[in-house]
Amino acid sequence: MTPECTLKVSSPAELIAAVPYLLGFHPADSVTVVAFRGPRVRFAARHDLPGPDQPADELRADADHVAEVVARQGVDGATVIGYGPAARVTPAVTRTAEALRRQGLVVHDELRVTDGRYWSYRCAEPECCPPEGLPCPPQNSAVAAAATYAGQVALPDRAALVDQVGSVAGAERVAMTAATARAQGRLADLMARDLHDAGFARLVRHSGRTAVRAAERCYRSGRRPGDDDVAWLGVLLIHLPVRDYAWERIGTEPWRVAMWTDVLRRVEPQYLLAPACLLGFAAWRAGMGALARVAVDRALLRDPRYPMARLLEDVLDYALDPAAVRGWPRVTDPDDPGGDPRKVRA
Repeated sequence: MTPECTLKVSSPAELIAAVPYLLGFHPADSVTVVAFRGPRVRFAARHDLPGPDQPADELRADADHVAEVVARQGVDGATVIGYGPAARVTPAVTRTAEALRRQGLVVHDELRVTDGRYWSYRCAEPECCPPEGLPCPPQNSAVAAAATYAGQVALPDRAALVDQVGSVAGAERVAMTAATARAQGRLADLMARDLHDAGFARLVRHSGRTAVRAAERCYRSGRRPGDDDVAWLGVLLIHLPVRDYAWERIGTEPWRVAMWTDVLRRVEPQYLLAPACLLGFAAWRAGMGALARVAVDRALLRDPRYPMARLLEDVLDYALDPAAVRGWPRVTDPDDPGGDPRKVRA
């Protein structure tokens, strides 16, 4: 689900050209709802086409949920676009459009995209909507160019988006495995300095905050920290006070998404939960809903009960507007007089 976008479209063809940039990837076998406030695209939501054996009551409940989410965005109309074969797309588009109308929204159009052509379920005039359909706009269309100029990206498919948060492999993985072993030894040395729980917790908290701030300075300047630095950060982030300190500092700067993407990809699998959720939060704040979703999904695949991942899953499921945390972070951080002076409690 994608929050507000400033693209303007004036025809079904232009809307179809815009959808991959609204979602971040070219959809397939799915239903997309593009919602408008006046002439502007306000919101886009995508869900998979249902399976052939899904019960009718579940199908209606899923459509109603999507419609409720769209209606909460303060929109006044929407277009439904189904991607895939007609036999699967037609009932899904019809069901979704009916659910939107039950929410009091105007459905501007109902479209199907199949094999590079599109059809409108709302038009039976062969002059403008021939039975063989119309060709979809090329990838270098004016809308695509405008979206690219505005910094939007459309990956080939959702799998490519998932790959963006996958672990590094090959020599990079070998190096990170070795760096993680060194970081674990470093943590053991830290424990040996103070065997009392309270003393060790203070040492970890101080070391974690130092590591977070060092990583931020590095990524903010466009540099990529070394393996030992990322491994040390990953080991420390399993401690909730360190994770929450990093969480509290996440603003809307683009480098924060790059930072947590890189950390997530490089840490060893047993340390991915915190970086995956921190990336999910950073991407959601930046309006990159699809990236936030795959990051949170990766955390949930590792541990379906991880509280932060489940919280973020709810935020994404209900398409909570990032404006809900406008002003985060905002409180002076006494531990970082020379860095980012903003912080709030989660």
